[in-house]
Amino acid sequence: MSNGKLALITGGSRGLGKNTAMALARSGVDIILTYRTNESEAREVVSNIQSLGRKAVCLQLDVGQIPQFGTFAEKIASHLKDEWQCSRFDFLVNNAGRGVHKPFMETTEADFDQLLNEHFKGVFFLTQTLLPLMADGGRIINISSGLTRFSVPGHSAYASFKGAIEILSRYLAKELGSRGIRVNAFAPGAIETDFSGGVVRDNAEMNQHLASQTALGRVGLPDDIGGAIASLLSDQNGWITGQRIEASGGMFL
Repeated sequence: MSNGKLALITGGSRGLGKNTAMALARSGVDIILTYRTNESEAREVVSNIQSLGRKAVCLQLDVGQIPQFGTFAEKIASHLKDEWQCSRFDFLVNNAGRGVHKPFMETTEADFDQLLNEHFKGVFFLTQTLLPLMADGGRIINISSGLTRFSVPGHSAYASFKGAIEILSRYLAKELGSRGIRVNAFAPGAIETDFSGGVVRDNAEMNQHLASQTALGRVGLPDDIGGAIASLLSDQNGWITGQRIEASGGMFL
């Protein structure tokens, strides 16, 4: 991947977002990452990126709080001008969002609204707000989930909004194609992170069950995801748009 590119990654201070940020930095991309609450964690990621010789900044953002987006975009524009002496960034990775692991009958309206705002409404309107700051020929990756293809009890609301994201990604690919912007949905399978309370990482029985359902015989690790996203953003994959790409080690084939 050529140097001089700049990526904005929401939720880039931990988990898959952090891994993606580091993979992109290693490939020569500068990073703007967001965090929701843990600034020190985000600053550590920034320091790690800078140690690779890339520029990086972190900004606070709750992707479920849509009224914040206008002010956030103004901050992005300011950093582009001050840190990079430019007015556009190249890549947007809509990654941030928490999980709610509850059976359908126990999912509350508050759970539903949190997931709606973070995983669909927030992605919709944050992308809309940031598009004037994106370079023509850029890339958008919306993080989906393997749970849109296979069903695991306890994820009905979460998976439903990820399904909506996949449809949105196709529409964005169509509407933004005239600007040369590629848009894809990227769907990880079960990954060992702290997502959804760390259920895959910390619950040995769950981990073993999911591993037994993959073609490769294990659950995923963050390093399985960051590099794949970096590859999808590279020039070599410029003819891919409007697609759902799953990285699950062959779950439930």
